[in-house]
Amino acid sequence: MLQIVYQSDELVAINKPSGLLVHRSPIDKRETRFAVQELRNQLGQYVYPLHRLDKPTSGVLVFALSSEAASFYSKQWQENTVSKRYLALARGFAPASLHIDYGLRLEEDKGAGIAAGEEPQEAITDINSLAYYSVPEALDRYPQTRFSLVECLPLTGRKHQIRRHLKHIAHPIIGDSRHGKGPLNRACAEYFGAGRLWLHCQRMELLDRDGEKLVLQAGLPEDFVEILMQLKGFEVSDE
Repeated sequence: MLQIVYQSDELVAINKPSGLLVHRSPIDKRETRFAVQELRNQLGQYVYPLHRLDKPTSGVLVFALSSEAASFYSKQWQENTVSKRYLALARGFAPASLHIDYGLRLEEDKGAGIAAGEEPQEAITDINSLAYYSVPEALDRYPQTRFSLVECLPLTGRKHQIRRHLKHIAHPIIGDSRHGKGPLNRACAEYFGAGRLWLHCQRMELLDRDGEKLVLQAGLPEDFVEILMQLKGFEVSDE
């Protein structure tokens, strides 16, 4: 059963687990589980996803409960007025804080019939490093392996934006099979006993019908809490 973190007459938000597609997609034709269908069955009514969340990403996923509500609330995502906070576990010691303004081209997706874009689209992400860890194991090229717990605040909504921006600054997210480092991902999965994309949408803020701020939050899943507990003993004060 999906964990519901907020529900009203118009909206419902869940804490989407990693590995669950939002809806049926040519990206993974063999997949049989979808958040839309599971939530529909759970609530006994149709639901309308208001935004996307990558299959391997966990966290806040918001649905409208009517087509009219979907039309009203989806505009906030289209206009980039929804405030979003993600947590990511990244390779190396990321900058303490950084404003990333780096345009992204539309990625090719042959399964969905999408061609790569020629012109970069505006893409902006603010990041803040919350903790640094130095593990005394050669999981990468060095005798010790460094990690950062990074707060990511995307100000635009491009596909894979956070993943691509962290790759751009040479601090890819651990477990990112597309934009990360395969050997490091596999070594980390074996060392920590868990493998996934370590990216979680922790909070979203939008406006309700009355213009009041609506804060939707999703706690870290158990596997994310566990890996941070394992890393706790290797935390260092700064870079």
